[in-house]
Amino acid sequence: MAAHPHVFIDTGFELILDDTGQITHVRVIWQYDDFYSLLITEDMALDSDGDGVLAEEEITRLTGFDMKWDESFNGDLVVTEGDNLVALSGPQEVTASFADGRITTTHLRALEVPLVPGKTLIMKAYDPTYYSAYEVTGPVAVTGGGVCHVRQKAPDPDTDLRALQAQLATLDAQADPQDAGLPNIGAQMAGSVIVICGAS
Repeated sequence: MAAHPHVFIDTGFELILDDTGQITHVRVIWQYDDFYSLLITEDMALDSDGDGVLAEEEITRLTGFDMKWDESFNGDLVVTEGDNLVALSGPQEVTASFADGRITTTHLRALEVPLVPGKTLIMKAYDPTYYSAYEVTGPVAVTGGGVCHVRQKAPDPDTDLRALQAQLATLDAQADPQDAGLPNIGAQMAGSVIVICGAS
């Protein structure tokens, strides 16, 4: 675990609705920071000619590099409806690309029980250990039947965020935040995407 993020990931979402307006899938987009992208391409011996363009064979090798999940891993995505955790499938339809020195990957996750219209869905992308920092940087797309209202909510600086940041600043970069009494830092630092579809 780490007290400060080492990997920075610009995150996007696409909500997919069926013909009845139920949310059935969430597509997740991760765009890794330049330095981490460089580490991965070097480690995998990609872009050996240094032209910033990956050949088709290299893209094939890159695809799925970040999808080797342990069974207990939630994909750094927590989705809730009210007080209920929404169960998601593992990653499907995995893609990868490389442009402007950054790796972008996408994957699709199915809601095990589609969310009916009128319910409020809340999505939070975070690593509980805060080794990776996720930020939703773009609009949330909606595909399929129905109309959805989407808004983003940043962490509230008037609650515990400033105090948490001050505590983080006192920790060594390799310190275990749980040992320091700071469990689930990622959740406290994460913003929320709030979605309601089919609302009157």
